[in-house]
Amino acid sequence: MQETPFCLRAGHLLSYSMSDSNTTDFTNPSTFILLGIPGLEAAQVWISIPFCTMYTIAILGNFTILFIVKMEPSLHGPMYYFLCMLAGCDLGLSTSILPKMLSIFWFNSREIDFSACLTQMYFIHCFLEMESGILMAMALDRYVAICHPLRHSTILTNSFVAKLGLAMMLRGSLVVLPYPFLASQWPYCRTNIIPQPYCVHIAVLKLACTDTHISSYYSLFVLFCVIGVDVIFITMSYTQILRAIFSLPTKDARFKTFGTCSSHLFVILAFYIPVLFFSFTFWFSQNVPGHFYVLIASVYHLIPPMLNPIIYGVRTKQIRDRLLWLFTHKGT
Repeated sequence: MQETPFCLRAGHLLSYSMSDSNTTDFTNPSTFILLGIPGLEAAQVWISIPFCTMYTIAILGNFTILFIVKMEPSLHGPMYYFLCMLAGCDLGLSTSILPKMLSIFWFNSREIDFSACLTQMYFIHCFLEMESGILMAMALDRYVAICHPLRHSTILTNSFVAKLGLAMMLRGSLVVLPYPFLASQWPYCRTNIIPQPYCVHIAVLKLACTDTHISSYYSLFVLFCVIGVDVIFITMSYTQILRAIFSLPTKDARFKTFGTCSSHLFVILAFYIPVLFFSFTFWFSQNVPGHFYVLIASVYHLIPPMLNPIIYGVRTKQIRDRLLWLFTHKGT
């Protein structure tokens, strides 16, 4: 069976043909084909059940966080403003991925327009970078609250919180702009098949048939010089926080103070440990099965949006009490 390659440049995808008796013509010459989870096609309907459940929990949980913070005046403070920003990013990230993924699993809707693929790529990476920046901003809030409690209200004013949150969102929006821009310039002449259920930078990059070292180096720059800087700053903040906690005179005081930042610490671990594992697995491991890598990557993108509202709902007394009050109040 002989395959004739097709070429794509700036979104124009030409079809390829196989043998004379088996010719494939693309009705839309600017589409990619998303395979879902290669090797697990027969189980994708069953796999969709936990993914759909995680998406539902993420949507309900994050909207609940936004609603509670809006309705409860006592929660109108820096920590909860940042939490609302985090909830917004989680909603954006999960919604950028799940609808198309579920359409593949349920309806076998594998085609995606080239421009739609680049748009999805942009928003997935954009929300990931925003979330990293907001987690760093939240670490600053916890550092000031614990290490400089008397200056907390004067340093983290509403104006400063708004400016810091806007800066993190702008940084996330701008730093990933080269991803779709460069991807739209490459010629594609290998295949239009993406062995994943969504478009991400690395997957699209591997389809190009030209030297893509610029994109590869830039993605490493983003990993080490953007997310890496966030991790360093968070580590420095928590080093000072732990020093301040261990310097407290009593065990009860140390435990109570650590409880004020435990939720944020759990969220940080849930976000950064998988992303570092995911990134290093791709760049340095060549023996990972494709379906395992895609499945783990998909789970990673959905775990933080699902876990964050649960962690904050369970670990933060003000949110937990307000949520319980809403349920008991409705029942009376």
